[in-house]
Amino acid sequence: MKKMLLIVPLLLLCSSVFAQSQKGNLQKGDYGYLYCHMNDRGRAWTAYALSRDGFHYHDLLQGDSVFSDAEVARIEGATRDAYICRKHDGSGYLMVCTDMNVGAKERLGKVETWDNYGIDLLTSDDLINWQSVTFDYRKGKEIFSDPQSESVYQNWATINRVWAPQIVWDADFVWPDGKKGGYMVYYSMWNRGEEAYDRMYYSYADEHFTTLTQPRLLFDWGYATIDADINWVPADHMWHMMIKKEGGKPGLFTATAPTLTGPWSEPVEDDYVDFEGNKKCEGVSAFQLAGDSTWVIGYIEYSSKPKNYRLCLADQNMRNFHSPRNIEGVDRPQHGSFLRLTKEEYDRLQKWSDEQSGISQ
Repeated sequence: MKKMLLIVPLLLLCSSVFAQSQKGNLQKGDYGYLYCHMNDRGRAWTAYALSRDGFHYHDLLQGDSVFSDAEVARIEGATRDAYICRKHDGSGYLMVCTDMNVGAKERLGKVETWDNYGIDLLTSDDLINWQSVTFDYRKGKEIFSDPQSESVYQNWATINRVWAPQIVWDADFVWPDGKKGGYMVYYSMWNRGEEAYDRMYYSYADEHFTTLTQPRLLFDWGYATIDADINWVPADHMWHMMIKKEGGKPGLFTATAPTLTGPWSEPVEDDYVDFEGNKKCEGVSAFQLAGDSTWVIGYIEYSSKPKNYRLCLADQNMRNFHSPRNIEGVDRPQHGSFLRLTKEEYDRLQKWSDEQSGISQ
């Protein structure tokens, strides 16, 4: 009995140490994959598709929205660019979306069709039921958890883009009270009244994923950059960021850094996703195959009609991109992200979809 009493706190301690020391988002599951994405049928919404191998998928809910956009996205009533991951301690799931409806220009009085004003942070215990908090950046520094800090903008009311947010767990982040660990939420932002182009910024969310710190500039290479995707690559012990860059040679490129907040290197010019020639690509999302060192890189090639959602491969160092192919089995795939699943999670989602769609078991 004394040995058992010693083992229990030791296991809890080990779990706590792992949660604090892990690099990046928690990876778990070797049964299947969830593709959580923007469905590209008319007004965009967030949809799910399942796969056993990471390449061949089938839609859940027949491609319809997995939640009420009107309830989740309180600014424009539509969600785009969904990014999904596990909570760092494995206790649930997180999602973040661009709050944006490209068909709402007249209703919202936008200057441009592709303007938007904020993002949505979501939490779930089961991947099915989601709670959300909406951040309307036009309201200024008072929406953030540190309103007393210096702001990156003088006038938040003129912000016109808050795009493609993503999440990465940062075990090394230290809060003002000394507590370690936070979720870095990074995204591109453009304030037409104060800067010339889109730049990458980051904020930190708390354990509850309901608050954000004021944005800080992640980097500025002198031209517009959007759609960053950051992953810890164990093979070279570096953070890798794939990003769509608009300056110089266009395409999907990689920068690296020893720490999440940088300094980030210039994009590597001789090893990038170059399969598409002059076609336009964005929305990068990378994941590793279960039990394999291979990386899969997803992205949308959006200049063709119809568009092509592509999956290519990279080695353990997330280098040497090769073997591009279209994703299979998804109706109108677009910008999204991938989550490895356990069998229990896979079966739960499939059963939920079948029940909602009226499919008999």
